[in-house]
Amino acid sequence: MNAFSFYNPVKLIFGKGQLEALKNEVPNYGKKVLVVYGGGSIKKNGLYDEVMATLNDMGVEIHELSGVEPNPRLSTAKRGIEICKKENIDMLLAVGGGSVIDCTKLIAAGAKYDGDAWDFVTRKATPEEVLPFGTVLTLAATGSEMNAGSVITNEETEEKYGWGSPLTFPKFSILDPTYTKSVPRDHTVYGVVDMMSHMFEQYYHNATNTPVQDQMIEGVLRAVIETAPKLMEDLESYEHRETILFAGTMGLNNFLQMGYNGDWASHNIEHAVSAIYDIPHAGGLAILFPQWMRHNVPVNPARFAQMATRVFGVDPSNKSEEQIANEGIDRLVEFWTSIGAPSSLKDYDIDDSRFSDIVDKTLVYGEFGNFNKLNGEDVEKILQASL
Repeated sequence: MNAFSFYNPVKLIFGKGQLEALKNEVPNYGKKVLVVYGGGSIKKNGLYDEVMATLNDMGVEIHELSGVEPNPRLSTAKRGIEICKKENIDMLLAVGGGSVIDCTKLIAAGAKYDGDAWDFVTRKATPEEVLPFGTVLTLAATGSEMNAGSVITNEETEEKYGWGSPLTFPKFSILDPTYTKSVPRDHTVYGVVDMMSHMFEQYYHNATNTPVQDQMIEGVLRAVIETAPKLMEDLESYEHRETILFAGTMGLNNFLQMGYNGDWASHNIEHAVSAIYDIPHAGGLAILFPQWMRHNVPVNPARFAQMATRVFGVDPSNKSEEQIANEGIDRLVEFWTSIGAPSSLKDYDIDDSRFSDIVDKTLVYGEFGNFNKLNGEDVEKILQASL
């Protein structure tokens, strides 16, 4: 493996009844709180009322930003930044899924910046100070509750990029599986695909001697594959929600990526697709990731074959590494399809009419991918295979 340093300061508060921890955590950061949330699901499941009651009991001055989109938009983050500056907000509380948390991260940075917050996303500026923020997670998927990364869409320019800073880790994250029980089936499926994709991105790297990391990723993936079908049969199972919630956090808190850099090319391609078409991020990954895999099997067949045998139970007898690898990819597609994920861009009525635009957006910083560098021709082939 490569030399590395590891840093993750997030206080993770996990389990039933842990919302009470707000009473201990919020006072550490001030009295004026901006609560950030999405389209209103937290009002339907009662979490909104519980959070507000808890904050009111503490004598906190509450401000709100609602309507954060599934692909969080720059304009929404800017509304939050305006509130923070106008009201002299002390801290933010993201109540929702990864999109709400991602938006909150940009608000936290933009509130302490005199320029355009988009500068952070396009790497023209680096945050020097941010507002502190905590999270109350409602969706198992992105891992944003325990990492510093964020993905933001500029709807005016049809650009969508990931960014982050050592300053944009949450101060604390409260994860009670109870609040994920009301998540509908389709969003539950997207969450499973998203967390698995994060683990795949980290699995495909070029470092050597990584048996500990390999088996950690394989183990979490097997747990997800074993649990997800059971969860689809009983969406209100606390036990299954608990397993999937913890898996999503472990999938992208950098514990699985010590000693190397993952690939992340599939995410780059998907960001370009959803920047233009505004499709669910995980829906795009379910379509694109298997085709990225097939495209890259020749780069290191043994790596893909190892995944196929250890995670998907492919029998390697009398088969080449390429055959084993492709059978594993087939089983991945079958699994994702079996729980309700899409498998073709046509599922979202996407044709090849804007493939050139997608290619251009993926190459804004040049060739990309750490496992294997992709150019425009590679991206075009992956997109065509995804139709």
